[in-house]
Amino acid sequence: MASLSGPGARRRSGVLLHPTSLPGGAGNGDLGTEAYRFVDFLAEAGFSLWQTLPLGPTHEDGSPYQCLSAHAGNPLLVALEPLRDLGWLEEVPEPPAGADPSAYRWEALQRAHAGYEEGAQAEEREALAAFCREQAHWLEDFALFMALRADSARPWWEWPRPLREREEAALVKVRRERAGEIAFHRFVQWRFFEQWRSLKGYANGRGIALFGDLPIFVAHDSAEVWAHREYFDLDAEGRTATVAGVPPDYFSETGQYWGNPHYRWDRLAADGYGWWIERMRTQLELFDWVRVDHFRGFSAFWEIPEGQAATEGRWVAGPGEALFRALQKALGDLPLVAEDLGVITEEVEALRTDFALPGMKILQFAFGGGADNPYLPHHHRPDFVVYTGTHDNNTTLGWWEEDIPEEVREEVREYLGHPGEPVPWPLTRAALASVARTAVLPMQDLLALDGRHRMNRPATVEGNWQWRFRWDWLPAGLADRLRDLNALYDRL
Repeated sequence: MASLSGPGARRRSGVLLHPTSLPGGAGNGDLGTEAYRFVDFLAEAGFSLWQTLPLGPTHEDGSPYQCLSAHAGNPLLVALEPLRDLGWLEEVPEPPAGADPSAYRWEALQRAHAGYEEGAQAEEREALAAFCREQAHWLEDFALFMALRADSARPWWEWPRPLREREEAALVKVRRERAGEIAFHRFVQWRFFEQWRSLKGYANGRGIALFGDLPIFVAHDSAEVWAHREYFDLDAEGRTATVAGVPPDYFSETGQYWGNPHYRWDRLAADGYGWWIERMRTQLELFDWVRVDHFRGFSAFWEIPEGQAATEGRWVAGPGEALFRALQKALGDLPLVAEDLGVITEEVEALRTDFALPGMKILQFAFGGGADNPYLPHHHRPDFVVYTGTHDNNTTLGWWEEDIPEEVREEVREYLGHPGEPVPWPLTRAALASVARTAVLPMQDLLALDGRHRMNRPATVEGNWQWRFRWDWLPAGLADRLRDLNALYDRL
């Protein structure tokens, strides 16, 4: 796929939709038939990018930004119908009324694994073995971590000391006693990666690049932190000493306390940033481009003492250029987009431009701050990705109806030339018309949905990450209308 920036880069557009938001499947969308139908819709509408959120296995709150692994895929995204087609699962009925859809999916995956063990062909067994060999650097710790986690609702730093400290005798004993469960988690990851690669091949074949999202931090309760404590700012018991967050900003007047452990960048540097290189390599296997979330944290990060409020944090210098030089040396040109929102300094901007990484502009941030507001389209440059809003914003219609006063609405009307179309279409046109080479529109905005359909409310924990759309919500002729706009603004 062509580059998002640099020589030969062209104007293009895409849609932001997490696979869990697709129709079909129990409890959430998955990588099955509806994902392929969505690719077809994108191609028909003239788009060439599908942007997702992180794909990792989530905790109980469902946040893809707090995952149990920095490498693994979310088992709940594994489509069940292909497992049936392979002969490993007899039926895929709808879950019974009142059943927990996640539990239903896990049970179906366990039945599929049993079917595989009983009837897999020799070439299928070799394919799984090859996957395990290729991914062993993270897969073995993850599968063991998940088997141990099934025994306890407690995070790993509250496990019995031999397991918390990864004493070899204790791990050997667990690997022997829980061999079946460990094998199950290897199997599920194999199926996730196989299904994703198939979907990616189909999308690329239709001219659609897959655009991922990489959180800068990893969850404290994750396989990577348990297995690589030396790279994280933890105390002797494995608890966080300092945690990540941000100071007060657009999303929260009191700042945000994320709770992720900070990195020991000195130790990562001493090891040549090998842990980060492998993490990025996995993302580049999954995606054509990757958005790096909270990019400014590589220049300087907000360090909050454990147990303190977000406002009590301080800025601490990050790895900066050294990390990206190491990534570039190991992996070649970096097809990354910098999420450069928030408090952006000259150092952050220099780090982005030194590596020719496109930044981001959000139209919902553009109004109410005067003509010098950098998010206004007349300040855009080709090396940006412009959005009407992101997963953390209200839908654009919700923003219009709920988040801004009438005087700002009047400013929007005046700036856009008093358009006759209802919101969000004037903002959609403004994004597509921008000189930014890439424009991305949330699916909610294509469907003109209000604030009841937003994906996430930052600094809250209830009701997020659950939104799904239905095909019957698409107005007649929507794909044609969008294709005409992509043609009008030279984004086909």
